[in-house]
Amino acid sequence: MTCDADASGPHPAEVSGRSVGESTGDAKITWGGCPALAEGRTRDTHLACGTLQVPLDYRNPDGMKIDVAVSRLSTAQPGKRHGVLLLNPGGPALGGLGMPETMASTLPKSVLDRYDLIGFDPRGVEHSTPQSCGLQDPSVSGLFPYPAADGSITKNAALAKADAKRCADTAGKNLRYYNTANTARDMDRIRQALGEKKISYWGQSYGTYLGAVYRSLFQDHTDRMILEGNVDPTKVWAHQVADTWGKGMADRFPDAARVAAAQAGTLKLGTNVAQVTHTYLTLAGRLDRTPAAIPGAPVPLDGALLRNMTYALLLHNDTLPVLARFWKAADDLAHGSITAADTAVLQEVFADTPTSTGIPVDNQATMFMALTCGDAEWPHDVDGYAARTSADRGKWPLTAGMPANIWACAYWGKPAETTAKVVKGGPRDTLVLQNRRDNATPWESGVGLHESLGDGSAFVGVDNGGH
Repeated sequence: MTCDADASGPHPAEVSGRSVGESTGDAKITWGGCPALAEGRTRDTHLACGTLQVPLDYRNPDGMKIDVAVSRLSTAQPGKRHGVLLLNPGGPALGGLGMPETMASTLPKSVLDRYDLIGFDPRGVEHSTPQSCGLQDPSVSGLFPYPAADGSITKNAALAKADAKRCADTAGKNLRYYNTANTARDMDRIRQALGEKKISYWGQSYGTYLGAVYRSLFQDHTDRMILEGNVDPTKVWAHQVADTWGKGMADRFPDAARVAAAQAGTLKLGTNVAQVTHTYLTLAGRLDRTPAAIPGAPVPLDGALLRNMTYALLLHNDTLPVLARFWKAADDLAHGSITAADTAVLQEVFADTPTSTGIPVDNQATMFMALTCGDAEWPHDVDGYAARTSADRGKWPLTAGMPANIWACAYWGKPAETTAKVVKGGPRDTLVLQNRRDNATPWESGVGLHESLGDGSAFVGVDNGGH
């Protein structure tokens, strides 16, 4: 069952050739100032921005057009310039206009001397004809469905169906064209507008899948790629979540538990990984049954919110000490013994993120669903999700069944085209970088991407945690 009025089958994908994305006219960007940031934030004054018009549906190139916002930081030096480096931060559905200035502060001078840095907001995201479903819960974490305390997914299924219907009713059938393959085609229009024969690319997380799809669609226009924290293109997207996230969390969690155990005298969460893990699981179960009010916050701290914040703070090594203090504050909150130090930690963790003017509050959540549901069709049987969720809860207690649970994608309309196939082989132009303990895109995902690219990639794994 779907909530999209158009339940017709997807068009055949033409990902092995360039015909779908071939330009029918001159791609042009007029450079000027960049959109205003949220209050208190500034941009590099050397960053230039512009807008490129692209087809909503590349199979109807003369039809409806949408805008793609592009940015450029000209760093290449005369006589040393090699080309452009296109950047994507992942998400799915994170904006990338600010990526050039972010990367300019970390890339070595030898790279900056040879490449101009190019950012862009992917189609539908932020300043690129932003999409909105009018979701009641605009947080992306609200889309990660943790079962009820007793393991039931009845409420999850109802919410998934409601979210899919709201998107179908609000954003309509056009949302199906905001997929990864079309975003890759937009990237080639950016290449054309820049007057480049080839582009180099750096992508993280979801950006690794986007890069791999671009490489498969436009291998003749791909120069060099670095893909970091990788998505397995054979598992997009239901299996990427269900097959890897439980193990990814189990591999990563001990890094934070060791940080907490090292402060056992003050945090009192346990003196070793096993004890801290037990404390955490007990706390999550308690909050599942009895959520605790957070001072000054509009929503209480329940088990799902605890797990979502844990997931987010596990992404980077420098936030592990904050995570350990957050667990202590959450435990005190659950037991009604919150301290001033606890309150300070909770305020730090739940601080509001400023939003830019003119961007719908649910834009990232909307596009997160558009991409994860629109790149590949998900199973539709609720009973199947219930059975898989129950098994997953038993196997991976830290993720409590969420990775196998039902998402809005179970009620989504048919994708506009079949899932993009990543092409194996070709020039050995892609470097796949992967942390051993990555809770967002686990080790196995990096290995899977490398195997999908075959001799076209090199693989470098690092014994490190984080995304």
